[in-house]
Amino acid sequence: MSDQFLADTGAKIPLICGAMYPCSNNELVASVVENGAVGIVQPLSTIFAHREDLRESIRMMQRRCDGGAIGFNALVEKSSKLYENRMRAWVDVAIEEGVRFFITALGNPSWVVDAVHAVDGVVYHDVTERKWAEKALEADVDGLICVNGRAGGHAGTQGLAELFEELSGLDVPLVAAGGIGTPEEYVDALEIGYQAVQFGTRFIASRECTAHEDYKQAIVDAEEDDIVLTERISGVPVSVIETEFVEKVGTEAGPIARRLLQHPRFKHWMRLWYSTRSLFGLARGNKRSGGYNDYWQAGKSVHGIDAVESVETIVSRYAEAFREAGLAGAVSDEKVAE
Repeated sequence: MSDQFLADTGAKIPLICGAMYPCSNNELVASVVENGAVGIVQPLSTIFAHREDLRESIRMMQRRCDGGAIGFNALVEKSSKLYENRMRAWVDVAIEEGVRFFITALGNPSWVVDAVHAVDGVVYHDVTERKWAEKALEADVDGLICVNGRAGGHAGTQGLAELFEELSGLDVPLVAAGGIGTPEEYVDALEIGYQAVQFGTRFIASRECTAHEDYKQAIVDAEEDDIVLTERISGVPVSVIETEFVEKVGTEAGPIARRLLQHPRFKHWMRLWYSTRSLFGLARGNKRSGGYNDYWQAGKSVHGIDAVESVETIVSRYAEAFREAGLAGAVSDEKVAE
């Protein structure tokens, strides 16, 4: 049953448009929220990729969506004190503007939890296995985004059902993330016991997303076998579409980079270097045609994507599947009927 997730987020259906750098533009996020799902503001995308003011972007969404299910993504890695201070300021802006649902990733979420719980908000945290889930629960998070091995971007290693089995006894809402590309797979994930599903790749191939049309078409044309893991973006495996460029440069980080990423003193500097480089590389790939010198992130859900569609069409398809499967409880059924 998805009631706890719906109560936590204010959504009408248990579906999240996940945070995507650089693809989370304002129009995409607002359209998702308008149609009853959860849209996640990604501050790096808003500020650096799309050159929008963060506070004004959130205010626009609040006005347009009448306070709908707007969430905020806080990457809490400590590669740079400057970055950490900026993220703290961005979280403060989101809280001041009324956002009450946050998704954290890549570090210890305790400071976000403290700030959000102080205003009766909710924090879910990205995890790929039980040890990270237990650490997140020690920080008092309210739910978990369960990133499996079929996800785009920074994927996990386990399968959908396998990861649920590992995390299902932790007594918090679990959200499936990765590889779900059809309404049937969406329903299957909910029937396994996940309270919601997070999509990314599906929403890149939407009319409201400002990604280049070549990027969207590459998603439409791709099959599961076209998705590969590369370490060359951030030093850890990231799921991308295998283009001629990816084949040419390879997918493994060099031996020196791998050693530095494991070094107790230098690993933070290497992560900062990779992060800075990826900000520019991914932004270029998002806006330029061809992709021959850039990366296009995508997950294995590409197998179920055969057209670029409107957000309304995408969300309504999954809302109908949720309703017809009879998965809605008392609270959920009322929301879906609205």
